[in-house]
Amino acid sequence: MKSDVIKKGVEKLPHRALLYATGIPRTEINKPFIGVATSFTDIIPGHIGMRDLERFIEKGIHTGGGYPFYFGVPGICDGIAMGHRGMHYSLPSRELIADIVETIAEAHQFDGLVLLTNCDKITPGMLMAAARVNVPAIIVTAGPMLAGHMKGRRLSLVKDTFEAIGKYQKGLISDSEIEELETCACPGAGSCQGMYTANTMACVTEALGMSLSGCSTSLAVSSKKRRIAFNSGMKIVELVKKDITPKKILTKKAFENAIKVDMALGGSTNTVLHIPAIAREAGVFVSLEMFDRISRNTPHIANMLPGGIHYLEDLEYAGGIPAVLKRLKPTLKNTLTVSGRRIYDIAHKAEVVNADVIRPIRRAYHKEGGIAVLSGSLAPDGAVVKQTAVTPKMLKFKGRACVFESEEEALKAILGGKIKSGSVVVIRYEGPKGGPGMREMLNATASIAGMGLGESVALITDGRFSGGTRGPCIGHISPEAMEGGPIAVIRDGDVIRIDIPKRKIDILLSEGEIKKRFKTWRPQNPKIKKGWLARYAALVTSASTGAVMKI
Repeated sequence: MKSDVIKKGVEKLPHRALLYATGIPRTEINKPFIGVATSFTDIIPGHIGMRDLERFIEKGIHTGGGYPFYFGVPGICDGIAMGHRGMHYSLPSRELIADIVETIAEAHQFDGLVLLTNCDKITPGMLMAAARVNVPAIIVTAGPMLAGHMKGRRLSLVKDTFEAIGKYQKGLISDSEIEELETCACPGAGSCQGMYTANTMACVTEALGMSLSGCSTSLAVSSKKRRIAFNSGMKIVELVKKDITPKKILTKKAFENAIKVDMALGGSTNTVLHIPAIAREAGVFVSLEMFDRISRNTPHIANMLPGGIHYLEDLEYAGGIPAVLKRLKPTLKNTLTVSGRRIYDIAHKAEVVNADVIRPIRRAYHKEGGIAVLSGSLAPDGAVVKQTAVTPKMLKFKGRACVFESEEEALKAILGGKIKSGSVVVIRYEGPKGGPGMREMLNATASIAGMGLGESVALITDGRFSGGTRGPCIGHISPEAMEGGPIAVIRDGDVIRIDIPKRKIDILLSEGEIKKRFKTWRPQNPKIKKGWLARYAALVTSASTGAVMKI
């Protein structure tokens, strides 16, 4: 076992002395040492239930014949970090999490890892670490939140809080309704209720084969989730004994399967950052072109929030990811999973309980999958949109630019009623380098929807969007403004043309005019000049390559 290096031989007497100081019994010293990384924190709703799941993972590891050692990793709630300085730290935290797990796992020579996670950047960070360290590992996602309820209708975080801000500004809802919404929308533990980034990444993790079947959609408050946590603890010991490592699971075929499931669900555009980053650690190349190719050939069969009407609890009760795999089985590769079962077996034994929540291919909600990758004179290296969350009317759009140098400037104009129908809101210098940290623009996109402009105004940015974004909102414009992409020289009044079916996004200027503008262009001074974010900005790569760090 890998841990023998810290516990075998006379020369390791001091190491054993320190291990015994932790209270480990002599009877346990020769068992597999399992590191359990937990992102428990009191401030993230998706993580507040993890203390309970930690107990069940621990029971499972002991039952399976291993010995667990817990350590913590940081977590950020993107909803709480949204719209202020805090959001600069969200995407960069993915790299910190991967580095912390690598550091602790290698320093203590764990034989295996259980990675307890849930929310947006934490799950991909854990997966990146699992691939990098490449000891047997299993992911436990802590599960989605129940829908909120108010006066007989179900509530979700994005539609009923973020979008409510715009409605309030227009006088469509009252002070008393605001107060009621803020206490009813999120009823307790769990990741936000729609197919936002946290739940999308949980589903991707299960489709990759890195969590047990049913893990991603089992609710945070359920006994099923406890059993999955227990079984994950047992299973990791088996994986150690069989030497089934992440790189044996995280193959190119597995990534193709995961992207297909993502497209079928209409998942968050953030997966276009996270999946390539995870693949890179596994030694697999995943390109923007792969996302678009798979999306063109994968029907959208689950109409989930924010673009659709179904909640994660609906997907769970309809059969979860195994049922989605059943629908997609003819197009999937028969890859290995941490359960020991292969994808075909999981799909074959699954049952679709609700054929409206998880539709058959012939009755798909859309012929193509959730994400479209656009390119053109405005985004030579690509841009990303959640096309299944765009109304048919806005799939093709031409409008005049209203340019802002930050999210705050844009939000002030939107809520101040200064954005009119026919506009394209341009928010730049919010990319990986320029942000730094590629902030999400949920406040801006939700306010456009709440102000009733969702079918007459588009938004483009070199930043990114929350999984909760809906409408013609195009992010990840690459190259970003800070790196001299064409978005840097757009001016108010320039005409921008968007054609999602043709995968095009263009600024209607001649090449000569663009070159002329660049002659006098200089990038903005860095917004943050010290600390972790300054180092991140110096090392991060383009959104088109997953915003990974240079080595």
